Amino acid sequence: MKSTYLLNFLSASALTIGMVAPAYAGDMQTSIGPGEGEVDIVAWAGYIENGESDAAYDWVTGFEKDTGCKVNVKTAATSDEMVTLMNQGGFDLVTASGDASLRLIAGGKVQPINVELIPSWSTVDKRLQNASWYTVEGVHYGTPYQWGPNVLMYNTKAFGGTVPDSWDVVFKEMTLPDGKSNKGRVQAYDGPIYIADAALYLKTADPSLGITDPYELTEEQYAAALALLKGQRALVSRYWHDATVQTDDFKNEGMVASGSWPYQVNLLAADGQPIASTIPKEGATGWADTTMMHAEAAHPNCAYLWMEHSLDPKVQGDVAAWFGSVPTVPAACEGNALLGEGGCATNGFDNFDKISFWKTPVSKCEAGTCVPYRQWVNDYIAVMGG
Repeated sequence: MKSTYLLNFLSASALTIGMVAPAYAGDMQTSIGPGEGEVDIVAWAGYIENGESDAAYDWVTGFEKDTGCKVNVKTAATSDEMVTLMNQGGFDLVTASGDASLRLIAGGKVQPINVELIPSWSTVDKRLQNASWYTVEGVHYGTPYQWGPNVLMYNTKAFGGTVPDSWDVVFKEMTLPDGKSNKGRVQAYDGPIYIADAALYLKTADPSLGITDPYELTEEQYAAALALLKGQRALVSRYWHDATVQTDDFKNEGMVASGSWPYQVNLLAADGQPIASTIPKEGATGWADTTMMHAEAAHPNCAYLWMEHSLDPKVQGDVAAWFGSVPTVPAACEGNALLGEGGCATNGFDNFDKISFWKTPVSKCEAGTCVPYRQWVNDYIAVMGG
């Protein structure tokens, strides 16, 4: 775990003073030639399905047949792992979240994307077309894929049928409605970006700190978030990063509350487990993921073809139905049998403004000077280590 984080110091250091040196727009590909026969993608679990998990969910087979580009997928559990894999090379695309995308741009690991080569670009949600986590100086470094919140997942039996309304159930020791302490029954995310979850909670719980952006923290604000996480350490049974392991823990190991993704909630609910989710009163952090191309992609034509395919409304709707996310193409919200007519609303389409989307912390911020990501990395390793 430590080596994974430390391998990202180079790209994190490039952002320490808040400066990004993007490649020139003139470096963009200007045409798409014949596919090279395959495309290698680093992706979150559940993002690229070929029907093996469930025959109804397959947005790979048709693409391979139509383009001749075989899709090879490497699943990554954290943003830091994605950055490490892209630094090592050998991949064409990555579904990067906002806490990784600027690091990849600053490190020169991804290339500018010519949106004129992607016919479906105009159908992308206007709220995402120029988002700051993948657009630098007007240049786009990818195409939006899916977005959603980091929800509070909880065991309905442990909470006696009530819905927890605050993140305090994972940050403070307390007796839950089932009469038992939450100590040893909660989890926290295994990634430095989780410090932002603590900061978001403190934004409401302690207004005197003056937190406005959970990713832009002064030394005082950061110290308060770190203190909260150090106290939380005594409660946490596991720092999770593997979605499958987390679902197993909630099913078999007595876990009752944690920050999670809709993906795990859906899997557990489909399995008949007493699991539900909510966005507490403090709001939630979240992710808006971008399909980005490696600067030295070996299969750029297949990569461009995949990016276009990924914006197809049917694909977008199917991914959202499977993962519990929100499509980046609004047209996907209508007429998708798997997602259903109310699927986008259920997954949070209207909650966009309530989510503090992941982004890489840098030292240059609105407050003047903030704590940069590489310090988040060091300190969170120490928190998890006790």
